[in-house]
Amino acid sequence: MAADEMWESLQRGRVSDLIARRILDVIAKDQLRPGDRLPPERELAAMLGASRPSLREALRSLKAQGRVDVRHGSGVYVADPETTRNLREALYAEEVDIEELFDMREVLELPAAAWAARNGDKARLEKVSEAYEALNAASLEPKIDWRHLQALDAAFHMRIVEAAGNRFLARTQGVLHEILSRGMETTLQVPGRLERSRADHQRILDALLAGDPAAARRAARNHVTGARKAALGRIREEASGPHSVPR
Repeated sequence: MAADEMWESLQRGRVSDLIARRILDVIAKDQLRPGDRLPPERELAAMLGASRPSLREALRSLKAQGRVDVRHGSGVYVADPETTRNLREALYAEEVDIEELFDMREVLELPAAAWAARNGDKARLEKVSEAYEALNAASLEPKIDWRHLQALDAAFHMRIVEAAGNRFLARTQGVLHEILSRGMETTLQVPGRLERSRADHQRILDALLAGDPAAARRAARNHVTGARKAALGRIREEASGPHSVPR
């Protein structure tokens, strides 16, 4: 969607609360996600047909609500929802082991894949396909950037959860992947794991595009099961040092 279409001009004479509602509406429609940067002030004010003082007032209000982060010298960014922040804090405060994390992947990713296939949302499935293509291309590079590959892998799984159409599920999945990848090197480096993961992703994508919930759920289960086995196997081999978690 073009920026001028996203930021439809406001009617003349409206105040800052209308600007704030417009920004929240864009966020609610997933046209901007947590961590995304809003357009620069001058540009955004012009697209909204609003004055810069009114825009600043709206942004101050949204910042007070915890909906945006204002980073001086950088810009204004969409903040994580309060539910996501609370979930992250709660999980970081717990001693969560690797088995529990993979149990949660099953709880989240299996139904998400089935729902995404059932929903058949073309726009969101297109984003899943784009994420898959980016991930696949990066996995075939002669010299792989493993940290970048890990981020692309997480993005692929996030696009699937978003295609499921449940925003709270997407927030939970985002925190889970953050915990899994925090301070870890991906075990996609384990011999043979990258190829198996690539094949798993292809089967998941094929099932989603075919609109087959049962096949999507099976493919997701096989993928998570394989990732779990690889992670536990590597942990047994490396009793000390940073442990890696595959996707």
